[in-house]
Amino acid sequence: MFVQSSLPATGTAELLAVLTPYIPDEFINRLLPGNRRQGRRNYFDAAQLWRVHLLALLSPAHSFNAVARLLPEQPAWRRFALLDHRYRTPDVHMLSQFRAAAGVAGLRQINEQLVRRLLRFLPAGGQSVAIIDATDLPAARSEEH
Repeated sequence: MFVQSSLPATGTAELLAVLTPYIPDEFINRLLPGNRRQGRRNYFDAAQLWRVHLLALLSPAHSFNAVARLLPEQPAWRRFALLDHRYRTPDVHMLSQFRAAAGVAGLRQINEQLVRRLLRFLPAGGQSVAIIDATDLPAARSEEH
């Protein structure tokens, strides 16, 4: 049985625009307030870095390396990730540091908050929703920086 979705197709700017209000940016920034140390300036807050991670799922670039490489050329992706500057985008090392700082527990809390927000807008007795949670699976990564 084919079910017609009311959501735009995966990978489109329209889908990113529809999903952006559901992302709990304030919750993410409170949960992971970032590095307040002296030294290298943090250009990105936790919500921006989490949104960049989502692009690996919501775009045709299904790896963090591809997302980081293509992000400067994709205005819709940068809008979704709340990135103002075309050439100031997170690299794969920053994304890896974010995942390490958030940990499995932090990423799971963000996912749970997102699911709670999404479920409020589903009609009762409607279709089932499944969200894959792979936060505890090891990621393949390169040690080159």
